[in-house]
Amino acid sequence: MRTIHVICKRKKKDAVSIAAAIIESCGRKIDVFVDEEAGRSLGYEKQVEIERIGEGANLIIVLGGDGTLLSIARQLRGKDVPILAVNLGGLGFLTEISPEELPDMLERVIKGDFAISKRIMLDVTVRRGGDKIFEFTVLNDAVIAKDALARIIDIETYVNDEYLTTYKADGLIVSTPTGSTGYSLAAGGPILHPSMRNIIVTPICPHMLTNRPIILSEDVTIKALLQAKDERVVLTLDGQIGFPLEFGDEVTARESSHAVSLIKSSSKGYFEILRTKLKWGER
Repeated sequence: MRTIHVICKRKKKDAVSIAAAIIESCGRKIDVFVDEEAGRSLGYEKQVEIERIGEGANLIIVLGGDGTLLSIARQLRGKDVPILAVNLGGLGFLTEISPEELPDMLERVIKGDFAISKRIMLDVTVRRGGDKIFEFTVLNDAVIAKDALARIIDIETYVNDEYLTTYKADGLIVSTPTGSTGYSLAAGGPILHPSMRNIIVTPICPHMLTNRPIILSEDVTIKALLQAKDERVVLTLDGQIGFPLEFGDEVTARESSHAVSLIKSSSKGYFEILRTKLKWGER
């Protein structure tokens, strides 16, 4: 291993301190680059722009929460560099390595002793009047949702051009297995193991109780046509990027050719993380 990129959660002092410790422990034998903001805080010259994250790197270390990891996953744009994600945030389904685990995990990773969890992503496209006006790749989900003061919206939905239904709801979530423990779960969707390659479609507060979440194979294209007039509707990507939609807009989602490689914790498995984060078995 020759080069490591370290990305810190913005304005997170703990993250910068840990980055300094990584530089101290690895910097003599490995080129360690940190993001520009952390570099300025540390007075450290080896810096990497977020737009160039992963270029020439053998490992990316993310110090933050799930939100930080989601933004970095999108920045990779298909570069297959393993990510060691350290949880300095809140719930932390994706950033499963604790700060206490990091020294041992980093030593293992440098030696090549680690396992990867491959996560699918979704390519999301918006067409208006037949023209492509927006496209993005997400790790968690794409959400079509009404404004807080808007009425129920109609979303005409197709799977591989076969009509599924017209959801009358507050919105619609199209999620990866990774995103199944996010907004989709809160809206009543199922939990999928992250190794799966399915796509979940979950309505948000549907008017009809018979509208339930549905799990689809990874080779489908989901098309949602917005049929709401005079309502404010937004497409939200990974909970971080917003794009306003108009009547007649067509939103499509399909499995991306890009994927994300997350390094698994050596001390706990996925089901232990579920039990801990969701407090299963507690009274």
